[in-house]
Amino acid sequence: MSYPFAAALRAALAARCRDFPRIVHAGAPLTQAAVAITLVAADDGSGETAFLITRRAAQMRAHPGQWALPGGRCDPGETLEAAALRELDEELGLTLSPDAVLGVLDDYPTRSGYAITPVVAWLDDASSLKPNPDEVASVHRIRLDAIAADDAVAFETIPESPRPLIRLRIGDDHIHAPTAALVYQFRELVAGRVTRVAELEQPVFAWR
Repeated sequence: MSYPFAAALRAALAARCRDFPRIVHAGAPLTQAAVAITLVAADDGSGETAFLITRRAAQMRAHPGQWALPGGRCDPGETLEAAALRELDEELGLTLSPDAVLGVLDDYPTRSGYAITPVVAWLDDASSLKPNPDEVASVHRIRLDAIAADDAVAFETIPESPRPLIRLRIGDDHIHAPTAALVYQFRELVAGRVTRVAELEQPVFAWR
């Protein structure tokens, strides 16, 4: 399947985001956070669409070196969309206007006490990308056709939980929840499916 970086795909994804029946976390109170799933042109000359993902800087207090979408906790009174765009600017030096936002997907409750919400955005020109070295070790563009492959997603069982643990393959590496769960739901949206991910498990090292 091909996903050319073009206005037609932007319009299709905007429509799917608009019609997405979003679920808001309604359980025990959690700290609200937002992350950005930012769609850009792939950097390999293919003309395909990719999304931005980072490796967290080694000196970060929480989850150093792990794969992550740009994001963080919401400030008081801040909308999910505003928080995601602010974090995108702080981490990657990318300033997007509110009309770049295509939509918002489900809340994902983490074992560490957060409700993380993915905000989908479209960026026509990513040439100003400048990772903040205090937060970001590296930034990568992952093509949508790569995560659409049948073998890109795996579900496993662990003795510590009855819930299925999700694993997303990126090249020779793997991403786990919460990031993997958020990307997986977006992958399903791209395919025209509504798939819930709140019950997908995180690895034990991410429970704290």
